[in-house]
Order: sequence, then structure tokens, then C-alpha cells
Amino acid sequence: MLYIKAKLQSLKLAPFFLSVVLYFALVRRDPQGETWTTVLKCLPIVALMLYVLIKGFALNKHYRRSQLILLGLIFSCGGDALLNVNLFPFGMVSFGVAHIFYISAFGWRPLNWILGLCLYVPVTVFVIFVAKYLDEILIIGVPIYCALITTMLWRASARALDAKSFLAIFCAVGATLFVISDALIAVTMFLSVALPGARLQIMITYYIAQFAIALSTADDGPSPPQCSNKNK
Repeated sequence: MLYIKAKLQSLKLAPFFLSVVLYFALVRRDPQGETWTTVLKCLPIVALMLYVLIKGFALNKHYRRSQLILLGLIFSCGGDALLNVNLFPFGMVSFGVAHIFYISAFGWRPLNWILGLCLYVPVTVFVIFVAKYLDEILIIGVPIYCALITTMLWRASARALDAKSFLAIFCAVGATLFVISDALIAVTMFLSVALPGARLQIMITYYIAQFAIALSTADDGPSPPQCSNKNK
């Protein structure tokens, strides 16, 4: 039964894997400002939207997490497009909205404020360090965005520690990779650090992150009916 479920999920995710291969096969240099690379960059996220819809989806309370993550993917796709056409501040806003939807999807129970504190402290130090490299717009936007993505990581991690299921843990891993991907962008963009294969590192961690977050909806939906063992 487990093998059959895994096979079904793999088939539904096939468009994502194919679009990722297509992106890395065809886009071999800095893709910014070109329409065809923007389309290729967004295709994997569109494929994940499709997965969320076809794996089981409805506009009711049983699929609330799927609904919120779908909205997060939509705004992520918008952010990808905006970043690719050199509209960084607008792209950051779009991704910020995506993180708000992800935070709502992961929920606030259990709170686990100690975990949150452990995450906010290093991120705050990092923001203070890069602040002198930011212009008058990003000096406001970057701290807000960092607060949102850190909160997203906090909520995904708290949920994973509580649920202890594969999907929740993998989602937390994905949230961590999302932070790493954005940290790589910050290091290369704001600090002008020349990382080897920077775009490759950024996009691989980003696509795995979104994949893990989307996959976390696989168990979303109404609970299966309980079989009662009543004596007749």
C-alpha cells in the first residue's frame, strides 16, 4: 500500500521534476531580464501548484492547509518572475506575502517560543550586519522580509517537532533550505561575495524547499472514517 501511494505521488510530481531538469538544462548563465528564462524559472512552481490541486483539493475546511500553501506558491511564482526581470523590491514583497500564507498553513500550535528565539537572534545579527549595505528602500524591506521568513521556519520547525511525521519533518527541512537559499542571495547581492556556482546553489536549495512545502499537503484532507468494532 505504501509503495502504491508513493508511486501515485511520484506520477503527480512528474511535471515538477521534468520542469526542474528543463530549467537547469537550458538556463546556463545569469538569466535575469529574459522572458524565456522567466517562464522556465516559474514552471517548477506552477507544476507544484498543479500537484497541490490534483493530489486532492477542495474549498472547504478539510483542505485549509492546501489552500494556503497554494496561495503561497502563487505569490512565490510572482516573486520569481519579478526577481528575474530585475524588480527585486517587488519580488521581495511577493515572497513576503507567500511566507505569510505558509505561516498560516503551518499554524501557531504548539508555540515553542524558545525555538523561535533561537532562530530570531542569529537572523537579527545578520540583518544588523548587512544593514550598512542596503539602500533606503531595502533598509526597510529586508528586516521585514527576514522576520517573515524566520517566522515561517519557526512555525514549520515547531510543527515538525510536534507531529514527528515524515511530511512535517521534510517540510521543516524545506523551510530551512528556503532560508539558506535567501541567505545565499543576500551574501552575493549585498556583500558582493563571489560564491562558486552561486545561481546553482540558490536555485537547487530553493526548488527543494518549495517541493518539500508543497509535498506537506499530501496528507491534507478529511480524516478517514474510523472502523468501529461493535459486537452484533
